[in-house]
Amino acid sequence: MKQKLHLTHDYDDALEVRHGDTTLFRYVYQPRMAEDESPKPYFHPVQDLAGNLVTIFRPYDHVWHKGIAMTIAHMEDQNFWGGASYRHGRGYVPLPNNGTQRHDAWDAIDFDGESFHANERLSWITQSGEHWLAEERQIGLPAIDADAGYWALDFSSRLTNVRGKVIEIGSPTTAGRVKAGYGGLFWRGPRSFLNGSVIDSTGRQDDEIMGERAAWIAYSGRHDGSGDRSTLVFMDHPTSLRHPTQWFMRRDPFACAAFSWMFDEVYPLQPGETISMRYRILIANSSLDAEEIAPLAEKWGKE
Repeated sequence: MKQKLHLTHDYDDALEVRHGDTTLFRYVYQPRMAEDESPKPYFHPVQDLAGNLVTIFRPYDHVWHKGIAMTIAHMEDQNFWGGASYRHGRGYVPLPNNGTQRHDAWDAIDFDGESFHANERLSWITQSGEHWLAEERQIGLPAIDADAGYWALDFSSRLTNVRGKVIEIGSPTTAGRVKAGYGGLFWRGPRSFLNGSVIDSTGRQDDEIMGERAAWIAYSGRHDGSGDRSTLVFMDHPTSLRHPTQWFMRRDPFACAAFSWMFDEVYPLQPGETISMRYRILIANSSLDAEEIAPLAEKWGKE
């Protein structure tokens, strides 16, 4: 018998979608966190269909890492990533510049027991209280393929400059730190995913992928205890800004990946301009190879 999805809405806190007894994701849209962690909505826990956890929350080494979350580390002199800010020649410096992504409203939450889709409005507010970005965000779970052993998490974002003047969006790499171009939608994986296996749509493997462009990358790791393997496939849609995106990806000292469209080139967001990103994260409770991933990514890219 096919299991249906179940949705729980804890008002002014989080949305949670379950498949049977397994929580597939919990989206915390009203986070309670310290100002220097750049408060932002996040997905955690996120699990595969077998119940294996594929995210980590607030790890001791980077407490501002929260499962899967939208981030920008360098927005002019503001930090919507969390923690200290990189300043060339000085390293990482604690500054009073940690911004907040404020949930404003849900415009729609659609759920039919087989799929989930929600439209959210957010405001990006600097630590000094200035409103810089207005965001229209969509999150969704379009379907589950239990036989194939995977489900998909959809995320899209439209960011509009409401500051009244240009906002230069960059990264620590655009500020002078080599191969540290993090930002965008960011995933932090479990500790056991250290030195996992990574491939991309061009045939690159593992650490070759850092900073390169590809339509998708896939990170496969194993879980302590069970020894099970999970794979996360991060897909960039052809309609996204600067597609195919550059990737910030590390296997060591921890597993992480980000759709980093500002990796090594500043984007000057003009007053009133809107930029759009559309992503899919496929979460499988097995290994997936390029021959299995490519047709799935190609099909979604035409939607």
